[in-house]
Amino acid sequence: MNKIIFQIESGEDVTIFAADGEGLLSVARKANVAIDAPCSGNGSCGKCRVKLLDGWIGGSSSRHITDKEIADGWRLACTSVTDGDAVLLVPDIATAYRSRLKIADLSSHAETAVFESLKQNIAASGLKHGCGFKAAAIELDPPTLDDTMPDNERLCRAAAQALGVAEISLPYQITKTLQEFLRSNGFYMRCIAHISGAKAEILDILPPSDNSPICGIAIDVGTTTVSGLLVDLETGDILSKASSGNGQIRYGADVINRIIEQQKPEGVIKLQEAVIEETLLPIIAGMCDSAGVSQNRIYRITIASNTTMNHLLLGINANFLRTEPYIPAFFEIEPFNPAFIGVELSPAAKMSIAPNIGSYVGGDITAGTLISTIWDSAELSVLIDLGTNGEIVFGNNDFLMACACSAGPAFEGGDISCGMRATDGAIEACVIDAETMTPVITVIGDGKPIGLCGSGLIDVVAELFYTGVINGKGKFIREGERIRRDEYDMGSYILVYAGDSATGRDIVINEVDLDNFIRAKGAIYSAVISLIEPLGFTPEHIERVMVAGGIGSGINIKNAIRIGMLPDLPEDRYSYIGNSSLAGAYAILVSSDAEMRLHEIAKSMTYLELSTQPGYMDAFIAACFLPHTDEALFPSTAL
Repeated sequence: MNKIIFQIESGEDVTIFAADGEGLLSVARKANVAIDAPCSGNGSCGKCRVKLLDGWIGGSSSRHITDKEIADGWRLACTSVTDGDAVLLVPDIATAYRSRLKIADLSSHAETAVFESLKQNIAASGLKHGCGFKAAAIELDPPTLDDTMPDNERLCRAAAQALGVAEISLPYQITKTLQEFLRSNGFYMRCIAHISGAKAEILDILPPSDNSPICGIAIDVGTTTVSGLLVDLETGDILSKASSGNGQIRYGADVINRIIEQQKPEGVIKLQEAVIEETLLPIIAGMCDSAGVSQNRIYRITIASNTTMNHLLLGINANFLRTEPYIPAFFEIEPFNPAFIGVELSPAAKMSIAPNIGSYVGGDITAGTLISTIWDSAELSVLIDLGTNGEIVFGNNDFLMACACSAGPAFEGGDISCGMRATDGAIEACVIDAETMTPVITVIGDGKPIGLCGSGLIDVVAELFYTGVINGKGKFIREGERIRRDEYDMGSYILVYAGDSATGRDIVINEVDLDNFIRAKGAIYSAVISLIEPLGFTPEHIERVMVAGGIGSGINIKNAIRIGMLPDLPEDRYSYIGNSSLAGAYAILVSSDAEMRLHEIAKSMTYLELSTQPGYMDAFIAACFLPHTDEALFPSTAL
């Protein structure tokens, strides 16, 4: 056996023993060492870099590692195998996805304004606040020889009167300890109940001095990030919030790679543990610590996530989602005790999952549709959720259509040689001088740049195109100090020189990157067109476009239009609505009306499977050009 030591740059060393010939990335995963591998280890992304400090590692070479870098000890974990004892450095950039992703901050002025606006929209749609949770102070008459009513009936009678209901249910876990509790608290208590019509279920009984809020949690389980809110269910106040990278990322940036990983031995358990034990539980614990609330005071949790994430979260085989006829295990699922999947809250807690409507349009989109209020307006509107996957909803108060397209890996840093997720060191905005081709960049965290995230990628491509550095096919047509060509005459643009980067390497975007990006942006635009044209509409009919999702927060709308990613419409028709999935999860957490409407919306939405849609591939191919092969669709972008 070989002794492998992973030295985490900003953490503690991890030691594991491995047999000869084991893949290094697999060994790291066994040891729970976070190494980012957007391609799930097929060698195509070049992001899983580690540095050999001592010992020996075998394996094959990679086009992503130069001879000089190999001499300096750099290897790709996915192409390396154990072949002796070794000590390896795992740099910060390889683990940044877990804790340093740039995520919308609801405490910021801009995000708070967006969130409050969405809450007002929901209220204006006639959906009332209130989810039936109530606390009541109750005093019981102690039993006597003349009053020998059982303790449970005594409690139910008093609770019905205090809560103003006709019928009370008392669960086993309370009945079991009721006698001792009543006598140790002098027959006084604070009763937590959930009321539905004329009935109420007692969820908890607490000492009269316990004034803890009745809490619930709203969670957005994204493919890349997981975000949560801890909420006072009686008032709707947000008590705390937390976010982190989804621990499943190390098994691939996209859902298909994760489904494939799930089919391997113990894959179902590994994927479920990655999102629950490594991600969800720390988020919940962090929010409770921040608010000073015990986890057993959480009585409800709502989840909004895509269809694949729902399956992986619940430990359900997702393999049938990726093969024809693309059938999920469920669209809707009854609320259940979260302890069934390892999330220990109040014994009476229930977990509700926003309904899916298709194999690749899930509860995150139905929740986003709810919060966007498309369903309550006569305006023809489009909701575009730009995350690891691209989902689009089109319609108004008469109809709703939805589809999904595969565009995410490029926007999240996958398929781009210098790409990375939106963490510290990522270039998030760029302007290029038309004469000198010199870029002016904005970097997350204000430090030295490491790579290019989605919003920065859109800016760079738009600037390269509109300064005439590249043509509509993404080929370099200008020469200069920052333009390089290889032996095959493939061009590349130096965005940041090695001396100015955090890695000591040039940050470069090449023609392969541009081709990957053009296909990703083409997928978004062609999905919009394929959704509206069969109904007899053109882009000019769209009156409102709402952009949601983590990538959407940093997008320069003008540049996204200039490259043909979004329809050429007046910019005032566009608005950013933030993390609509999380906002929707919050809405159904605090409003029974909103939850009921969510399920009505899901049932009324028509899901369009683009892979079976006639003409979609033609629309996609036409959109794989800057800005489009049909220039008449983008009159405002004419050079």
